[in-house]
Amino acid sequence: MPILGIIASSFRAILAQFIAVAHSTTPFISTYPWNAGFGTKYANPATLPTDTGNGVAFNPEGTVIAIAARDTPVIIAYPWSAGFGTKYADPATLPTGTGNGVAFNPEGTAIAVANELTSFITIYPWNAGFGTKYANPATLPNANGQKVSFNPAGTAVAVAVAGPSIPSIYAYPWSAGFGTKYANPATAVTATGNGFSVAFNPAGTAIAIGHSDTPFIATYPWSAGFGTKYAAPATLPTGTGNGVDFNPEGTVIAVAHSTTPFISTYPWSAGFGTKYADPATLPTGTGNGVDFNPEGTVIAIGHSDTPFISTYPWSAGFGTKYADPATLPTGRGIGVAFI
Repeated sequence: MPILGIIASSFRAILAQFIAVAHSTTPFISTYPWNAGFGTKYANPATLPTDTGNGVAFNPEGTVIAIAARDTPVIIAYPWSAGFGTKYADPATLPTGTGNGVAFNPEGTAIAVANELTSFITIYPWNAGFGTKYANPATLPNANGQKVSFNPAGTAVAVAVAGPSIPSIYAYPWSAGFGTKYANPATAVTATGNGFSVAFNPAGTAIAIGHSDTPFIATYPWSAGFGTKYAAPATLPTGTGNGVDFNPEGTVIAVAHSTTPFISTYPWSAGFGTKYADPATLPTGTGNGVDFNPEGTVIAIGHSDTPFISTYPWSAGFGTKYADPATLPTGRGIGVAFI
């Protein structure tokens, strides 16, 4: 793992005590202490997001929380210290359309939004607030941005797009601005071009894209560009790959998807191993987002039906589902993030 990834992972492990869920009904974001289970929900921010929370991310230090929202201003950020601080001023140039995904770079010096309309990906410098928007890439994505991810070294940024459109993944070099778009993968992600999620593995040697058509998950080696597509898993996810995440060691890949069992997990070692058994208590509806905690000992799935968030111990497989939070998120769990 690159040194920045090691430092960030170690720092996050020390701070691993919160879980956030972006959801479809006011207040659109719910946050909780985490200590082998949910603590009492934190108070809502004084200034709420304006509509459905589609994505959520903490900065690497755990001092900022950002939400990608359905309505203007599209991206909302707050100081975070065991609760919400006063909302940061909106960026001077807002993203366009709906905000679907958000990510900080590993240094915490840039914030990226996957958005609909015009640019489809929007990135700002971050320094206790939004800086002046970076210029759009010379080659824009040609469909709605769904999710966005930086590689662990912070030298590349990728956005999954849905239109449908070919390609359904766009990737660029990143160094305080977009470089020339990387060539499309030789084997397309999906025939119809709906990409819904993206994640790099912790070593930065693989990239995974969740998408709308069978096999619902596509993975490639990554080394300053896409390598030859890995074989699909022997047992496929059963529906659209809405969320994807690697565990911190890079030995497991998880896909949140649209059809029961709503979550599929596999060993990962330069390819898929045999699918892990489903959890004994399944999520109750469409899996929209998935995240491992920084220690890799818990997996959380945001989903469409109450209780909207399901969490499980993880140790080479699912443990017994944790109790639901006393105060549930109020609508579809879409994005989920630990810090």
